[in-house]
Parts: sequence; structure tokens; C-alpha cells
Amino acid sequence: MTTAMLVSILMTLIAASTPLLLAALGELVAEKAGVLNLGVEGMMLCGAVAGFAVAFSSGSTALGLVAALLAGVAAAMIFAVLALSLGANQVATGLALTIFGIGASSLIGAGFVGRTVQRLGPVFPAALSEHPVLRVVFGQDILVYLSLALVAGVAYVLRRTRAGLILRAVGENDASAHAIGYPVIAIRYAAVAFGGALAGLGGAYFSLALTPMWADRLTAGRGWIALALVVFSAWKPGRLLLGAYLFGAVMTLELQAKAAGVAWLAPEVLAMAPYLATIAVLTMMSLGRKTGRLDAPACLGKPFSAS
Repeated sequence: MTTAMLVSILMTLIAASTPLLLAALGELVAEKAGVLNLGVEGMMLCGAVAGFAVAFSSGSTALGLVAALLAGVAAAMIFAVLALSLGANQVATGLALTIFGIGASSLIGAGFVGRTVQRLGPVFPAALSEHPVLRVVFGQDILVYLSLALVAGVAYVLRRTRAGLILRAVGENDASAHAIGYPVIAIRYAAVAFGGALAGLGGAYFSLALTPMWADRLTAGRGWIALALVVFSAWKPGRLLLGAYLFGAVMTLELQAKAAGVAWLAPEVLAMAPYLATIAVLTMMSLGRKTGRLDAPACLGKPFSAS
């Protein structure tokens, strides 16, 4: 394997992993607060179409990213109002949000199919970003660096700060947190909004960086992989980072196998690999619940009422 080929593989792996990492990190924070939002795919699609539409109309990818973030938060707030304020079932509400995101993105994006926008460019100057080897480190766009910084930031906040302690307390024992005066619903709203913001940015990565053009259902089920990643990581940001890059490597198998001329394995099998891995992780989650070995927040998915 040549150096150029190795660099190409690493660049592809990082690009495939970044949207998963962003969406999964936001969901991890929401679940740490005790909220199970299965609408990650829908929020990603809302962010993807909003980011593309604004970037195409304004000519600014920066505005596109802001629009994607806001669209993700708006979609998350729909879930929050229904599940947290009105007491709707969190699983059903999350699934409904995914269906809503699929439909809304198809409707809004109908006029943009096949259109292209300027791709998110590297942060560092060309001398570094176009270097044959150093471009692995310095040739990435802003969302790659942001995702890595957020992993470190979330890990620090959850483990080292009072705010993180309160968030974890709400997810582990909401009744006790409420009894000592913490606003459980408000904290969960904030966690869900944070999750929506990162899911929106993860969706925008597809439409503004990976494939800077619009196509229907652009995220192709990556939101479900992000959900499985949270379980795979045992709700730990560090493990989430490793898991995202592991799943990213699995997702690039098809492309790398074609490039290497591997013909003995059907490409359809390789394309299924990340989703088979997702099923395996969800199976592990189910077994963990039965044996009591799953390290999930104790109040995950359970409704809370202050009365």
C-alpha cells in the first residue's frame, strides 16, 4: 500500500465518520439527561435540506451551517414539546419525527434536486491542506475539527463540572433531582436542543461537505447508525469517538474494496456492512437490558411529571 493510498483511505474514513460523530454526540447528551429521541434521522434530514437550501440561495456555506443548526433545534423542539411537555411516548414521538423529517426534506428539497453548492473548504492554508501527507491533519473542514473539540468538551463537562453532574443526576434519578430543586424539564429541553443542533450539523455535512448537492433522503439511514453508536459507546464520549471512526471504517469498505480490485465479495454485501453492525449493536443492547449489564441512564425514556 502506497502512502498516497493510505492518505486517501484516511481522508475518506474521516469524512464518513464526522456526521456520525456529530449526530451521536448530540444524542448521547440527550440520553444522559434521560431522553430517548429516536428522531435523529429526521433531524439530520431537516438540517441537511435547510443547510443546502440556504447555502444555495445565499451562496454562503457559513449561513448554510447556521440554518442547519437552527433547523435541527427546531425539529428537536417539536419532539420536546410533545414528549416532555405533553407527555407523549418518547419512542413513538421519535419515530414520528423521523417520518416528518423524511417528508419535509423531500418537499423542501424537491426544487433543489441535482443542484450543487460550493463544498466546505479546509480551514488551513493550501501549503498545509494540500500537502501529500499533512493534509490528513490540516486538510479538513471546520466540522471535522468542531466534532473532535466537542467530544473533548462534552467529556469534560459531563465528568468535571457541576452542570454535567446535574445533567447526569436528571438522567439517573429525575425525582430526586426535582426534589432538591433542579428544573428537570428545562434541563431536558436544553439537552434535546443540543442534540438537535448537532444532528442538524451532521445532516448538513452530507449536503455541504460529503456530496455538496441535493438528493432525496441524502443521509441514507445514518441517523439510525448514530443511535446505535450511543449504545455501542456505553454513553461515554471517548468510546463514542472510537466507535464513530470504527463505523466510518466499515462504511468505507465498499469503496476501498472496489479500489483494491476485490471481486470475490459482492459490493452489496459490503454496502450492508454498517447496517448489519447496527443490528448487532442493538441486539447487544437488548441482551444487556435482560442481563442488567447495560450502563444506560436509569431514567432513559421514562416520562417525568413534577406533580
